Amino acid sequence: MTTELNNKYHKLQSLLIELKNVVIGFSGGVDSTLLLKVAVDTLGKNVLAVIGRSETYPQQEYKEALELVNLIGAKYLEVNTEETDNIKFRENPIDRCYYCKTELFSKLHQIAVEYNIKWIADGSIVDDLNDFRPGSKASKEQNVRSPLLESGFTKEDVRELSKHLGLPTWDKPSFACLSSRFPYGFGITKEALRKVDEAESFIRSLGFCAFRVRHHDEKTARIEILPTELPKFLEDELRKKVIDKLKSLGFIYITLDLQGYRTGSMNEVLPEEVKKK
Repeated sequence: MTTELNNKYHKLQSLLIELKNVVIGFSGGVDSTLLLKVAVDTLGKNVLAVIGRSETYPQQEYKEALELVNLIGAKYLEVNTEETDNIKFRENPIDRCYYCKTELFSKLHQIAVEYNIKWIADGSIVDDLNDFRPGSKASKEQNVRSPLLESGFTKEDVRELSKHLGLPTWDKPSFACLSSRFPYGFGITKEALRKVDEAESFIRSLGFCAFRVRHHDEKTARIEILPTELPKFLEDELRKKVIDKLKSLGFIYITLDLQGYRTGSMNEVLPEEVKKK
């Protein structure tokens, strides 16, 4: 570990000691897993992880989150979030994440009050400042702390420290909720979320780890695969399995994005001035 990263690590530990006790929104992603690990190592039983469950949260991610929270040895609760009941969320505007995060943080605040815990925290990092993140408005409104961000952690830092601490998530692909698979303005339904989750679960079962199934209009699936894995994906037998599975889910047109997998591809249509907000 470099001196710079070691300093950030100590800063993170010191910040957590100042918080004394904390509720952490835990997704099982790379960032929140590192935050939970360091928090538990530093504060022990004064940390409560909360896993938010809804149709937007992939089943596989939920299973992995349970495994991770038990591996770390953290106390945890599960809470159902109802963002899909919010008409503003279902309309899928460009600030959709604001409504989702508002719902989650509201539930975390209720838990914090119930357990007499002053602070709630999320796994935001420095890299998030350079991305389109309307959910950050909800964080500010509800006074959510971001210890990794406050300590200067980048994604590279998170992965390096995670590896140093023996976390299996150190090389895990970036996670995003299932609502990110829909073009802005295209209505999000529970059934459509289920279709995407099942489609991605199937592709994951074929051995792919970094990919997305984007849901366009009512009948089109646009699949993003790592460019290095495109030859494997195009093998006749495997390609036919994917086509058959996605057609069974109700998709008529199954397309392959030649640009390959990249995070935030649905943001590519947004004007630059919007992305910088």
